[in-house]
Amino acid sequence: ERKNQEVEIAKQSLEEKAEQLALTSKYKSEFLANMSHELRTPLNSLLLLSEQLRDNPEHNLTDRQVEYAGTIFASGNDLLNLINDILDLSKIESGTVSVDIGELAFAELSIFVEHTFRHIAEDKKLEFAVALVEPLPPSIFTDERRIKQILKNLLSNAFKFTEQGRVSLQIGPAREGWNSNNSSLNAATAVMGFTVTDTGIGISIDKQRVIFEAFQQADGTTSRKYGGTGLGLAISRELARLLGGEIVLHSDLGQGSVFTLYLPLRYVPASANNVLPPVGKSMLSPTVASMLRNQPTRSRVMHTITQSPVPDAEQAQDLGAESNGDVTPFHPGVEVTETLDDDRASIQPGDRVILIIEDEERFARILLDFAHERGFKGLVALQGHTALTLARQYRPDAITLDIELPDMSGWTILDHLKHEPTTRHIPVHIISAGGEDERSRKLGALAWIGKPADKEALEQSFARMEDFLARKVKNLLVVEDQPAERDRIVALISNEDVNITTASTGADALAALKQAHFDCLVLDLGLPDTSGFEVIEEIKKDVSLRTLPIIVYTARDLTQEEETRLKKVIKSVIVKDVRSPERLLDEVTLFLHQVEADLPDVKRRILEQVRKTDPMLANKKVLIVDDDVRNIFSLAAVLERHKMSVLSAENGKDAISLLKKTPDIQIVLMDVMMPEMDGYETMRTIRKLNRFKNLPIISLTAKAMKGDREKCIEAGASDYITKPVNTDQLLSLLRVWLYR
Repeated sequence: ERKNQEVEIAKQSLEEKAEQLALTSKYKSEFLANMSHELRTPLNSLLLLSEQLRDNPEHNLTDRQVEYAGTIFASGNDLLNLINDILDLSKIESGTVSVDIGELAFAELSIFVEHTFRHIAEDKKLEFAVALVEPLPPSIFTDERRIKQILKNLLSNAFKFTEQGRVSLQIGPAREGWNSNNSSLNAATAVMGFTVTDTGIGISIDKQRVIFEAFQQADGTTSRKYGGTGLGLAISRELARLLGGEIVLHSDLGQGSVFTLYLPLRYVPASANNVLPPVGKSMLSPTVASMLRNQPTRSRVMHTITQSPVPDAEQAQDLGAESNGDVTPFHPGVEVTETLDDDRASIQPGDRVILIIEDEERFARILLDFAHERGFKGLVALQGHTALTLARQYRPDAITLDIELPDMSGWTILDHLKHEPTTRHIPVHIISAGGEDERSRKLGALAWIGKPADKEALEQSFARMEDFLARKVKNLLVVEDQPAERDRIVALISNEDVNITTASTGADALAALKQAHFDCLVLDLGLPDTSGFEVIEEIKKDVSLRTLPIIVYTARDLTQEEETRLKKVIKSVIVKDVRSPERLLDEVTLFLHQVEADLPDVKRRILEQVRKTDPMLANKKVLIVDDDVRNIFSLAAVLERHKMSVLSAENGKDAISLLKKTPDIQIVLMDVMMPEMDGYETMRTIRKLNRFKNLPIISLTAKAMKGDREKCIEAGASDYITKPVNTDQLLSLLRVWLYR
């Protein structure tokens, strides 16, 4: 009985400690989330205002002052990276980190490392080499973002602690070298070693364990020579474990260091401490386990890892201990979703590449087959953020875009693509059940077809795309009756990839449109024989011309009656009114899909200047709700630069009162953490008022923890952005929601 009582007491004690551990973990996560908010709030103002000074839109700062502003902005970003590192560590420890498994080509990884570190090596006058050791498979199946994060940490340390000599990265197969207790690596069909070698200061034996702990360095004294927080290696070690591998160190003081990252060639989910649960305790179903074993060589698998903060006593015993004797408090469950093959590993210079942005796997496979039949190499993105990364990295020849994606709206993706000089020229074909033809083309898309799309519609879509890509020279029709003004327009737009036809009357314009194909029309409203409105009405009647983008170019302000008349016709014909030569050049390059890098320097500078203000935002009224006046000031500085009318409120009650008094407010930026009435409660209250049910509200939060976005949307936010606010992202969200 005494023994049983002791066992019962021990069990209760273990349960109490497990509860205390869970509570401590919860408190720490909440503390870090709140600290993240407190740090990000002043950082938001610092980054926004220093960015405005660095860009120097009024050209009233000296070069030295612009340099100072750039230094402040860079230092602020360094501080933001430190905050993100702390949050990364917290997420790993609390079991809320997820891995996105895909195929990563070793050649692509080698190029990434070269581009990232070559200039550092040149600045420090160090030798730098990246070696791929044969026999090497073409790619590895792992989390691309995480492996790059680990290698960046290891190589950054190597360069920091090396004054002379060399730094190298060697990638190749490995047969040994990792911990013998690592069952994930032991069970892998093949293991890859990523070895970072330097000729730096080295690490003494007694410090080699310490440096992998958070906030620890080999030299932790106040007189240390090298700065840093000591977070990089701690995060790298945990990420390596998450990917089923580990990091091994060999070093002698004064003799340099060798860090080797070992990863399985094909990721297999395992518990966070690399010890697989025993038979009977595995959370993988037989079907899923079979999928993982039998994946074809070029498919990609995505895993979402969810972890419970603390296991029960039985789970803790089953999980066992790590090699250092610590029991890990995680027990992950794995959900496996198979995704599509694509051609990213086999793309060669000269290949025609299409990016397919589509979250429905079956339809994405159909589009990929269509692309292959027509000689395209295909990239597939199931999420918006992945799509933007692929577009910037691969610069595809064409893009198909679904509007309804799980993580972000297709309109936001289109806006990003068309406001970024490196991707602006890429023709985008929208294939979606959401959205509409007129809006798609007005925002710069080549065309739109609705879902469900039949084979004939898809064939027409791809045929149009191929025809557009085949025509290297685009045709532009300029209709202007004043010879001097017509010559100015031609001089402004003319380029070797644009063939310009001119007309001085409405009759000549309509005759030219019947005789030849044009990609865009620039039209003056005042013509000698007829008005520009009547020309547009005639174009509207011709079904073959309904997709023709029309830019109304007029230097005068339109009357209310003329604006109303224009709005009536733009439902069927794409019309944009432009009142300045610079804006005209911007719109023509958009609709002709010209490659901005190929334009003369003078025209590129004009485009850079004109984009510093956005006509879609001009004269729109925005309400900023934030309890920190520094944030209100910095956000107002950004928005007023684009000629927006800014109102502000410092708490939820004042915001609601101001909305009732000012019904013409068109969009709201809402901070989440405020005294008395927080952002969530304020948004719920606003949505209860009928006249504000469709008012766009963009939530601003500095917490940036898992679940925040869902919580904001549930409370009534239209969209969500984290602090410090990325200016381009904020402007993109404003444009998308104000258009609606």
